[in-house]
Formats: sequence, C-alpha cells, structure tokens
Amino acid sequence: MSEMKSEPGPAVDPGGEGGSSSRGLLRAGLWVAVLLLAALGAGLVARWRHRTAVAEETGTLAVPTVAVVAPSPGKPPVGLLLPAEVKAWVEAPILARASGYVKRWSTDLGARVEKGQLLAEIETPELDQELLRTRHELAQVEASLALAGTTAARYTELVKTASVSEQETAERQTDLAVKTAQVKALRANTRRLEELQSFARVTAPFGGTVTARDVDVGELVVAGSPKVLFRLAQTERLRAYVRVPQTRAIAIAPGQPAELLIPELPRRVFQARVARTAGVVSADSRTLLVELEVDNSLGEILAGSFAQVRFSGGKGAALTLPGNTLLFRAEGPQVGVVKRDGKVELRSVKLGRDFGPFVEILEGVKAEDQVIVNPSDSLAEGAMVRLAAPSAKERGR
Repeated sequence: MSEMKSEPGPAVDPGGEGGSSSRGLLRAGLWVAVLLLAALGAGLVARWRHRTAVAEETGTLAVPTVAVVAPSPGKPPVGLLLPAEVKAWVEAPILARASGYVKRWSTDLGARVEKGQLLAEIETPELDQELLRTRHELAQVEASLALAGTTAARYTELVKTASVSEQETAERQTDLAVKTAQVKALRANTRRLEELQSFARVTAPFGGTVTARDVDVGELVVAGSPKVLFRLAQTERLRAYVRVPQTRAIAIAPGQPAELLIPELPRRVFQARVARTAGVVSADSRTLLVELEVDNSLGEILAGSFAQVRFSGGKGAALTLPGNTLLFRAEGPQVGVVKRDGKVELRSVKLGRDFGPFVEILEGVKAEDQVIVNPSDSLAEGAMVRLAAPSAKERGR
C-alpha cells in the first residue's frame, strides 16, 4: 500500500485574532455588568433615600405643631369692699337731771366745748325750797340729837346710884339712837338734794362738739324725761362699723389695716385699723360685725356718713391665661403644658375671676410655663408636639 500522507492544515495561533476578539467580548460583558450593577445600586440608593425622606416627612407630619402662650400677671386684687357706717368716737345725749325752767344756754350747734364747760342753766325753785326745808329739818333733828345725847349720858350716871330705873335709862338710850338715825337720814337727803341742785348747771361730760341743741330759754324741763337738751360728740377719732360675710370673716383680726373710702371724697383714701370684732357670726345675716378706728384729726370725715371699707386682698396678682387654653374634662378644667423635651403635661388648674378673653388661674401653672393655645380634644398626657414659629408680632415684642 502506498503510504498516504495527510497535508498539514493551517496552524491556529492562540495569540491571534480569535483570542483578541474573545477577550474584547469578555471585557465588554464586564463593563455591561458593572454598569448594570451601578445603575441598580443608584436606583436602590435613590429608592432608599426616597423612603427615608418619606419616613422623615411622615414622622414630622405625625408630630402636631402647636402654638403656646406664657401665663401673664392679671389685675391686682382690689380686696374686699363692703359698706360701712361711720360714727363718732364718743357720742351722748345730754338730758335734764333737775326739773325747772331753762334760765340760759351758753353753747350752740357746732360749738367746741371742753370737759366741764357750762352748756345751760336751769332755774329750780321747787328744788331750792325743798332743799331749804330739809336743811331746817336737819338742824332741828341735830338739836334734838344733842339733847338726847346729854340726857342719855346723865341717866347712865344716875342709874349707878339707883336714882333712876334701868328702864328709864334704856328709854333714853333708845331715844338717842332714834335721833341719831334721823340725823343720818336727813343728812343723806340733804346731800341728795344738793347734788340735784348742782345739776341745774348743765355741763359737758367730755370734750367734743355740740351736734344738737334742742332747748331754749324759758322752756320747762323735767328730770327723768327723755327730752334731749344737747347732743355732744367726739369726732377727732371715728368708729366705722362694717359687717363682713361669713366666708371672709375668718381672715379679719384686730390690728389688721384697712382703707376707708368716702363717696364724696373720691380721691381720698383714709387709713383705718380693725379695733375689735364681735367674735361671733350673726345668725340673722351670717355676718361678723367689725369695728375699725379712723383718725379724723383734720375733721374731713363727718360722723354719721355712709362709707366703704376695703380690706387688703392679701396675695399678689394671680396669673391669667386666654380662655382658649382651657380643656374641660371629667377631671375638671385642665391646660396642656409643653415641657422641655417636647412632651405634653396635662395639669388641672383652679380658676378664679373671669375677665372675658382671659381667665384668672389661681393654681396649676407658673409664669415660665408654655401653655398650648386651642388644644385639641384628643390631646393626651405625654404626647409629642412641636412648637410653632413665633409670629412677626411676637418677634417684635
């Protein structure tokens, strides 16, 4: 057989054109993969950022924004204002103690008098005659007493020698005792009549002002009659009487200062002081009668005037809040206070006076608290809130 020889084919070069194209394809695929991965990563990052932004926005929207206001001092308390009656420190009607006719009067209405000064004189003819008769009777009985004394002494000596009986001696001693008693009685009656005669001079029992004269010359006055001759009053100091309601009576104590207001003197305030109280609440009016002392050395206040007494309010001005900060619930009136960490604290408050747009808060808040305005009915304890930015008006304050 003839040996067959195959012809050699073309040789393949690994580093030729075929290898170069394979490597190019591989590199292109890698770049495509990288680009796909980069695009996928960019999309994932964008989506993550979007989700994060949405979550933050959702969280932000979930926290409500509230406006707050700080409690402000309210109107200072005006205190307790009550009607009062002003009276003279000492006032007395002057009546007749001796019967007779008015001889003269020496002081008239509005006159200033001193203690013991003569106001009027009364003619007392009947009293004078009675006193004169009593003095004569006294002189007669005193003479009889002297004779009875001498006789009794003589009988006492004679009975020792049995010149007279003991019975006669005892009678003389008894007569002496009777005469002694008669003298004492007449002397007492004489002193009584002399004292009554001294009342013919009507004098001032104390220094003051004559506020009434209701007598004239020649008028008949009778001792014991309710007829008032003069009326005398001391007005350098005055007494003011006021009835304090039971709800405020416990706060009134002697020595407490007060103010007296006179309607006719609107710009004047007179200082007064509680002198004493009745100590018991009247069962009829449920009020405590209080007496105050007022200085009237200048005579500006007329005794008998109507006045008003103002007792101090005690504490300073309370805090006030707008009416739209209150929540009315079963627990009573409350307000929402924003704490430093942004959480809400619900506080029960005690309300005072209502001033319309504002309400006095007696207890529950402080001046530095931040109270929510227009709180929602669903506001709960511990809820997170965000403070609203202050308005231009508030920034300008």
